[in-house]
Amino acid sequence: MRTVEIRPGEDSIRLGQLLKLVDAVPTGAQVKDVLVAGGVRVNGEPEDRRGRQLRRGDVVSVDGMEDVRIG
Repeated sequence: MRTVEIRPGEDSIRLGQLLKLVDAVPTGAQVKDVLVAGGVRVNGEPEDRRGRQLRRGDVVSVDGMEDVRIG
């Protein structure tokens, strides 16, 4: 499992930002397509909101990729 650290001074990151950061999508425009296809889960639950706030301890799963824990 890969860990992605939130920037100092911040307490969350949006799901769309994280997907771009971990190269799950090449561009921000493609985030919605991945979410609508149902390939993203947060803490085991399907998620389709690109603006979902992720906090430390959350685990994001993307089909075909290593899980990512927010640190």
